[in-house]
Amino acid sequence: MRSKALTDEFLKVNNVPLEQLSPVALAYIGDAVYELYIRSKLLIPPKRIAEYHTQVVTQVRAETQATYLQNLEPYLTGEEKEILRRGRNAVTTKPKRLSAKIYQQASSLETLIGYLYLTNCDRLQDLLTKLKINSDVDG
Repeated sequence: MRSKALTDEFLKVNNVPLEQLSPVALAYIGDAVYELYIRSKLLIPPKRIAEYHTQVVTQVRAETQATYLQNLEPYLTGEEKEILRRGRNAVTTKPKRLSAKIYQQASSLETLIGYLYLTNCDRLQDLLTKLKINSDVDG
């Protein structure tokens, strides 16, 4: 999923202990990691770019992320649930089209993904695999 050396180098160069990264920063990284994961999962079978885009947008919507988070919760450790709590509590605004709860859940998932990307890619891969994302999704 990512190179440990790359993350270690980032943290070293920026002289930032991981614990000091805010939940918002973790969610920012998590959002990018999640979208890249979704894009890579939907590449097969080959399709037009517009079809890829539609499928990706469906998968990265806050509503879909909130559903995925609910599906993952039984598998999460206490530490991971604490990261979710931090991510949820960091949310101070929400888009007009969403409920606060949905947006908080989506942000929590992104925070967890960002945290695991930086700390434990094997665990991240394990959890993402549990989502059972495939290219047969309707956009």
